Amino acid sequence: MTTSIEQLLAEQPYFKGLSASQLAAITGCAKNVRFEAGEPLIREGEDANEFFVIRQGKVALEASAPAGPITIQTLGDGDVVGWSWLVQPHTWRFGAIAMGLTRAISLDGECMRRKCEEDHDLGFELLKRFSFLISERLEATRLQLLDVYSPPPARGLRR
Repeated sequence: MTTSIEQLLAEQPYFKGLSASQLAAITGCAKNVRFEAGEPLIREGEDANEFFVIRQGKVALEASAPAGPITIQTLGDGDVVGWSWLVQPHTWRFGAIAMGLTRAISLDGECMRRKCEEDHDLGFELLKRFSFLISERLEATRLQLLDVYSPPPARGLRR
């Protein structure tokens, strides 16, 4: 039996609580995608035209640093990859790389912005959810940067 994209969206924790009409509206913006290990979902600095809900797999969320990318978070089943589609100038703030075979639902950012303009209740609900997501990513980034760049703890003086 084939599962429809609308059923797949309804099963994702991120979309729980949306009405049937709201789910139907965003289904038109969605498609199934897959990524092989090492394949980028998004590249920091590029145009943010979509976001992803991971169905199966793991994704490393990365930030650029002088010595090379720093993994900020590892995301898995049910997690959302990407919030920059919602915030101008719609440019990716992070990169994301599949850590193994990853299946996801891709949602077109322009289509989603249009649906949010047409249905302000949907737009407000998604804004609340993505605001929380942005806050989580900011906290994960802060903690990772503290871990990477904090000086080692001071040792007691010997006498």
